[in-house]
Amino acid sequence: MTDSALRARLASGLVIPALPLALDEFRHWSERHQRALVRYYIEAGAGGLAVAVHSTQFEIRLPQHALFEPVLRIAAETMNAHAAPDFVRIAGICGRTEQALEEAALAKALGYHAGLVSPGAWTNASEADFLDHCRIIAGILPVVGFYLQPAVGGRVFSYDFWREFAEIEGVAAIKIAPFNRYQTFDVIRAITDANRTDIALYTGNDDAILTDLLTTWPGGRTIAGGLLGQWAVWTRRAVEMLDEVKAERRSPALAAEWLTKNAALTDANAAIFDPANHFHGCIPGILEVLRRQGLVPSACCLNPAEHLSPGQAEEITRVSAAYPWLTDDEFVRNGLARWLE
Repeated sequence: MTDSALRARLASGLVIPALPLALDEFRHWSERHQRALVRYYIEAGAGGLAVAVHSTQFEIRLPQHALFEPVLRIAAETMNAHAAPDFVRIAGICGRTEQALEEAALAKALGYHAGLVSPGAWTNASEADFLDHCRIIAGILPVVGFYLQPAVGGRVFSYDFWREFAEIEGVAAIKIAPFNRYQTFDVIRAITDANRTDIALYTGNDDAILTDLLTTWPGGRTIAGGLLGQWAVWTRRAVEMLDEVKAERRSPALAAEWLTKNAALTDANAAIFDPANHFHGCIPGILEVLRRQGLVPSACCLNPAEHLSPGQAEEITRVSAAYPWLTDDEFVRNGLARWLE
């Protein structure tokens, strides 16, 4: 995909799920279920997929697991076989510059269109050093910036950081995920002030998805779509919802019902992402929803210390029953056997 085609696709507003890792109850990787998950997202109508990101578990890079290349490759093969050429393929890029360059080169070789650059290894570095890192990665493949909340390994960045980040030519999009209104606005204001209309803004604020998407921000900017762990579950409904949101943007007034929908989605996200326990059960919560649908064999993570928090399973049951319009269980039942073939 050319740079201009990638930017046009991202600007159109897409549902981009963050791919979970499919493990069985013994914490062995299930390639079969991993392929099925990718097919689910494609058939659900997602416009792209982010692989080897937080939801995929950063531990895939550890030598004892050695799953980074296999997961990237299997996801790429499945997307090549079943997705349209303009399906946006994003790879998570982690670590300090040497590691990140290796990951970016592999992602490019496997046909990924962009790299979501994690700040996780730069929490104690200067903003200038991390900007230099991003410039170097942007020389390999287009960069998706990532404002990751500190609770799960990110850091707070200044407005000045994002204003300078906007000057990097290779930046194609930014995932805004600080779970903070003030910090969200810092990014939007910086990109607006830089007049970078070719940088697409994507929400990663799983606690305020619809608020982000329905707001026309000062300066006239909108957030195009979402690159979300929350959209790794009930993806068919997420696609339908984004389509409705994009139609609503053309309406002269915001329907009050969207505020109610946003509150319901935030309630559901609280059950899945486990903020009551400092997001300890975030990844297991995603996997538990997918396990109940049959898309993954278990809610296990590579790290045995990561598991559902006490009462979290009951909370997921509660929100699933309270908001059936958010779920896509019937869609999954109709496609699961085919995806698992």
